[in-house]
Amino acid sequence: MNHTTTPIHPIDNPILQLKNVCISYTPGKNAVNQVNANIGKNKITAIMGPSGCGKSTLLRAINRMHELYPDIRITGEILLDQKNILRMNPIEVRRMAGMVFQRPNPFPTMSIYENVIAGYKLNGIHLSRQAKDEIVETCLTNVGLWEEVKDSLFKKGTFLSGGQQQRLCIARALALKPEVLLMDEPTSALDPIATNRIEELLLELKKEFTIVIVTHNMSQAARISDYSMFMYLGELIEYDQTQIMFTNPRDKRTEEYLGGQFG
Repeated sequence: MNHTTTPIHPIDNPILQLKNVCISYTPGKNAVNQVNANIGKNKITAIMGPSGCGKSTLLRAINRMHELYPDIRITGEILLDQKNILRMNPIEVRRMAGMVFQRPNPFPTMSIYENVIAGYKLNGIHLSRQAKDEIVETCLTNVGLWEEVKDSLFKKGTFLSGGQQQRLCIARALALKPEVLLMDEPTSALDPIATNRIEELLLELKKEFTIVIVTHNMSQAARISDYSMFMYLGELIEYDQTQIMFTNPRDKRTEEYLGGQFG
């Protein structure tokens, strides 16, 4: 690791460790190249960088979603709670690392209630009615949606507003009690008010969960993240506490990106 990719204050007991991670879609050309990083528990870590820099590819690898592409190759290690997720059953990995996408995507044929517990059903885990009811109420309460939808639980999730749908998708990810919550630009399709609610929610959720968020929005990273990574052309250029990186970047490319000179 070079000095700019190791935070000035090292992260003790990381929950997530990336070790020499390389990901390629075509032989000989890495979309992600030699990324090394330790990610702290109960922190929000933002991954920033211009389009095509590899940030979403890296995020999806933590959830093993990269395997949905036929020719993709990954080398190195991704350790979650000291276990190399690249050697684990993908279903188990997706229980440990929940994913929320750019556009709200509740399952269109399912009710709000069914959406929250969909992960259990898809993984063949049987729950009693009481257990389901408790999970649904707890998760919808955690995302600030319970009072808004408790009388409409058996309506389709798609009848909700965009911001409500995204909070439903977060509730669905939380239902499986993941170690880490991965978010790929979760507010880019939302209006400013809905975005603000999601940001407030993430600050609350980090008390219980570790959050890694890919964002194009530098001001969002500055508002909510504890740590930030800057990626460029597949490489991790700089990684530090957000406040330090934004006020005193150590790499000229980071400084230029944060200054709006490219993006």
